[in-house]
Amino acid sequence: MAGHHALITGSSGQIGTNLALALQEEGWHVVGIDRRANPWVRCVPTLELDLTDPSQDIATALDAGGHPPPDIVVHLAANAKVYELVEHPDRALDNVTMTYRVIEFARHLSAPLIFSSTREVYGDIRRYETNELDASVSVTESPYSASKISGEAFIYAYARCYGLRYLVFRLSNVYGRYDDDIERMERVIPLFHKRIRNGNPITIYGRDKTLDFTYIDDCVAGLRNGILRLLEGTVVNQTFNLARGEGNRLCDVVDTFQATLGRAARVTYEPSRIGEVTHYVADISRARDLLGFAPKISLAEGLRKAAEWYGREPGK
Repeated sequence: MAGHHALITGSSGQIGTNLALALQEEGWHVVGIDRRANPWVRCVPTLELDLTDPSQDIATALDAGGHPPPDIVVHLAANAKVYELVEHPDRALDNVTMTYRVIEFARHLSAPLIFSSTREVYGDIRRYETNELDASVSVTESPYSASKISGEAFIYAYARCYGLRYLVFRLSNVYGRYDDDIERMERVIPLFHKRIRNGNPITIYGRDKTLDFTYIDDCVAGLRNGILRLLEGTVVNQTFNLARGEGNRLCDVVDTFQATLGRAARVTYEPSRIGEVTHYVADISRARDLLGFAPKISLAEGLRKAAEWYGREPGK
């Protein structure tokens, strides 16, 4: 697939950065769209656009930058902090607007679309494994999850009405390299590492909260497999869970960082916050069967890799 052109929205975020670099290494031409410059790398051409602003047209910006139309569109851009969107539900509406505009761009271009959804669409159903048929609008528990299942609904409708070719990936707690920009978006794993390293207290919302943590390289591998199969036409119009496929508690993350850093954490526990899922483990069998998805990095190994990244020299 060397020589193909990909457009990635949310390209200055963690997943966007890692995916863009992986595709570039394989010879792809990648252009990103984001509201901000990439804080980590400068080698991904990025159009600084606000996808909620209808006056900022994607096709016009690509043409003005001398970029050809993409062969595939990967839509990662979103306001993605669950509790933040409980406090500011207008940002969930922005997610719907961004997704609509990207779908319309893909439709007019007749380009296939990759959409990053979330395990939040399953709600807090307290199941040990959740497969792709379990999501329903009736179980959404937060404005964020509502915005993502709304995006999925638009995609499924466009596939039926306009022949849009798509793959939807429901991601779960992706962590690792390029995720430590916590001043912009507070993520639990780099936040815990920073607080333990600096001797600051930690609050865990939900003593037994169990989630499916996905190391970034496994996430990128799954997305890449999907991109290739969607372009080949061998896997089209499918929805997948993309995760490790095992549950771990937040206190397991704390324990690993305590061992890695040689520091004791000061932990307090509070009840789970409104809108947050307290138990999720993904059923990844469909991604394994159809995409050859095979996550390799355990939580313990992934946290060690993440800790090495967080401890790097500034600018490296």
